Amino acid sequence: MNAFLESSNDVILLSTSILSLSQVIKSLPLNYLRKPTLFVDVLSVKEYPRDLMLQVLPSDSDVLCTHPMFGPESGRHGWKDLSFMYDKVRITNEATCSSFLQIFSSEGCKMMEMTCEEHDKLAARSQFLTHTIGRVLAEMKVEPTPIDTKGFQKLVEVKESTSRDSFDLFSGLFVHNRFAQQQLREVELAFETVKQQLLKRTNEELEQS
Repeated sequence: MNAFLESSNDVILLSTSILSLSQVIKSLPLNYLRKPTLFVDVLSVKEYPRDLMLQVLPSDSDVLCTHPMFGPESGRHGWKDLSFMYDKVRITNEATCSSFLQIFSSEGCKMMEMTCEEHDKLAARSQFLTHTIGRVLAEMKVEPTPIDTKGFQKLVEVKESTSRDSFDLFSGLFVHNRFAQQQLREVELAFETVKQQLLKRTNEELEQS
């Protein structure tokens, strides 16, 4: 690791699990850096790595927070038209930052610049919600049937795709995205609301029969 940091890299890419980022970044022998470096993370949450990098990294290091909105499965046939989110948190060397982002834009990614806060708000209602529904379906042991509708087939696909990801990823999406807790409460409230609507209708039908 010391030799790696001494090799005058322009960019250091932090690609760890959400839950291990703190341990990884705090273990780096940053005193071996030969020059100001651009640090980039690709985690699925953004405020957490931003705050951690600003706290731990040298003040002359640049910080770019990114989230490729695709994984090995969805991106295996190419990245064209797939979204790539980024936030130039602290950039002094614009040329290095632009060169890094060009890797993704040249592959046809839809480049989306937004704040880390905005990303986490949106991700709580998209990525975290998808993983939550998938985990619930997995707990229910939902499996294909001989009479599946197209809608049910999509639910099975959600269950299978989210189940392939580790529980560490899922828990990281919850623990380190401050908007996820509210999203979980909204899911619980929505489920209870639908349940009460069904019970009310059931009682109405029974009274009329």
